[in-house]
Amino acid sequence: MKRLFDILVALVALLLLSPLMIAVAVVIKLESSGGVFFKQRRVGLSGKEFQIYKFRSMVSGADKQGPHFTSANDSRITKVGGFLRKTSLDELPQFINVLNGSMSLVGPRPNVPAQRDEYSQEEWDKRNSVRPGITGLAQAVKRSAATPEERTQLDLEYVERSSFFYDIYVMWLTVKVVLAGRGAN
Repeated sequence: MKRLFDILVALVALLLLSPLMIAVAVVIKLESSGGVFFKQRRVGLSGKEFQIYKFRSMVSGADKQGPHFTSANDSRITKVGGFLRKTSLDELPQFINVLNGSMSLVGPRPNVPAQRDEYSQEEWDKRNSVRPGITGLAQAVKRSAATPEERTQLDLEYVERSSFFYDIYVMWLTVKVVLAGRGAN
């Protein structure tokens, strides 16, 4: 039921949001040089790597100019990118990841491979026993303010409680936090 729900929501979202996505792409292109999309290797279900898609919110080549995470006032984030991150519009292309099965609507956010060292083997295996999500419990509760320890604890809590109805609850919490304007870095 979860996979069918993911596919249906992703298809509807891509159809309804396509005008907005085209507008975002144009604004990104007008603001700075480089591609519209940011693509990166991430770790998914059973530890299998995949390519995640996002709207580019940083200067071109930002991944070579600093760490895999951002901080407040990160100089690599463009003006448009700051808005995209605050409103989570940079995440919209991940509906493509949902359609191709590499992601779900809800699950732990996918790590970059370098983050493997931040987990015990048990935590890593448990975290990757479900598809990663566009949103997860850590994002719904703490947004981007979670410490690595809090994020791990919330990700593992999600895996323990994972169900279709819990996903609906996490999506509701996510919408609430996004509308409240507590944006990402």
